[in-house]
Amino acid sequence: MADIPEDDLAETRAAMAPTLNATASILPLLAKNRQARFDPQLNQRWQTALRNLTGDWGMRHQTGEVAVRPGVFALYQLALESGDGDCLRLVEGLASVIDRIEDVSPSPRLVAAFSACLESLGDPRGLEHDAFTERAQHFAERLTAVAGELQETAARSAVIDRLFAGDSEDKVSQMRDALAALPPDAYALKTLSAQMALEAEQIGMYGIMHLARQLNRAVGDGAHLELGSVRTGIARQLDQLSASLAAVDG
Repeated sequence: MADIPEDDLAETRAAMAPTLNATASILPLLAKNRQARFDPQLNQRWQTALRNLTGDWGMRHQTGEVAVRPGVFALYQLALESGDGDCLRLVEGLASVIDRIEDVSPSPRLVAAFSACLESLGDPRGLEHDAFTERAQHFAERLTAVAGELQETAARSAVIDRLFAGDSEDKVSQMRDALAALPPDAYALKTLSAQMALEAEQIGMYGIMHLARQLNRAVGDGAHLELGSVRTGIARQLDQLSASLAAVDG
């Protein structure tokens, strides 16, 4: 092989210098660990809950689809804790599917969407996967669309969602006032939470429907509302509702 002239080598080095310098400056950044977006313990609990849900989904032929619901709402609680809107909308999609298949036999499209979602989320990095946001957005849309096909009602719109969120926030505010009253107003708490659950169901907001029904059950007949521990628990549920509504409105 003929020797390359020194002038050609110098010219080549000069031409490549900017690229080499840019590469050298990027390498230290790539070597650094990406800062975690979520609390590590929350991510670990998310992955555990997801594994449990995947197992329940795989056993649905023996236990029935109703056995899958607790796993979905275990994820919903963690999504609320995360404060991440995409995460919350994803679990809303899962909840909408579960609510529908308890009423009718699941279609192949629904089963495929639910299974693909669980498989996609099963990565060991959990919430910290680089593509988690994109996957959450994709499956939230896909699951909601499939559930809407079964519901046989008009598709939800962003305007309807925001109107619902605004009206429901007013109800949450009224329920906070009812809880703070002396004595606490059990009737108002029961009535407002029941209305919210019904309205959420009508537009397919099944996660919020579940939280409102859970609150309604916690109020019960109001006999224990004067206990501080009971009021604290209900106040925490109202905070969860607010967080969920904020994600819808955001």
